[in-house]
Order: sequence, then C-alpha cells, then structure tokens
Amino acid sequence: MSSDAAIRIVGLVRAVNRGVGLVCGLALLATGLLILVEVMLRGTWGGALGGSDEIAGYVMAAISTWGFGWALAERAHVRIDLLQRQLAPWGRAGLDALALLGVSAVATLVTLYAWSVLATTLERNSLANTPLETPLWIPQSLWLGGWAWFALTAWVLSACLLATLAVRRTDLAEAIGGVQPETEVEP
Repeated sequence: MSSDAAIRIVGLVRAVNRGVGLVCGLALLATGLLILVEVMLRGTWGGALGGSDEIAGYVMAAISTWGFGWALAERAHVRIDLLQRQLAPWGRAGLDALALLGVSAVATLVTLYAWSVLATTLERNSLANTPLETPLWIPQSLWLGGWAWFALTAWVLSACLLATLAVRRTDLAEAIGGVQPETEVEP
C-alpha cells in the first residue's frame, strides 16, 4: 500500500467515525429527552413511562464502545508521552506503531469475549431481570458491534501506519497514530 493510499484510507476511517460519533450523540440526546419526559411525567401526573434508566444504561454501554473507534481515529485517547517527546522521529513512530498494535490486539481480544457473551445470551434466550424484560441480545449486539468496529478501526489504522513506515514517512505515521498536536493538520 502506498503512503497516498494509506492517507486516503485514514481519511475515510475518520470520516466514517465522525458519522458514528454523530449517531452516538443523537442517541445520547434522545436518551436525555426520554429521561426528561419521564421526570416531567412524574412531577405533573404522578405517573412515569418506566424503563428509562434501563434504556439509558443500554445506550451508554453501546455508545461507549462505538465511541472508542471515534476516539482512536481522532487520536483523542489519553496518552502519556513524556518519553516519546524526547525521541527522534523513528523512535516516536516505533512507539506509535507499538501502541496502535497493542490497542488492536486488546480490542480484538475483548471483541472475541464480547461475542462469547452474546453467544451465551442467544443460546439461553436471556431476558433482562427488569419490568421491561428486554431480550438481552439487542443491547449486547449493539455493544459487540461497537467493540468490533473499534477493533476494525484499530487494525486499519495500524496497517496504514505500518505502510507509511515501510516507505520511511515518519511524518505521515505520526499524523496517523501519533500524539495529537496542539494544531492539527489533516494527513
């Protein structure tokens, strides 16, 4: 893969993740509105919709995992770069590659375990032990989808970073996986 192709792919991954982030934001907003309606109903008519706390928990679990991919693509995860800033470009790029490959491996491992959780739920036809009796495969599928997306995002970014290193473009490698600078220049 050429460095130009790698940069185009990274741009696409970031654009898709920004769309995912927008959908997650809208889901969070809708959840907030549901809770607001529930609180207003309690205060005015003494009734309630019921289940808003359960739904909010499912939404938070789902958007958290989907948000991991967005944060990775935008280089928004917290990083301790005290040592890294002291290194030459190749040293920084090497640590960036190691970090991104590590994130890819961990995300993949968690995705596999999340699949195991969903498979057990499907096998047992599990329902939530709540008044809504939500079939747990629904929120778990969204949760697993977020983990899988995070893993895919991490592996694609890893491949693009390694491709730029293969052609000795440490500047592009840093734009893909490095610490986000104070002022961002899109690759």
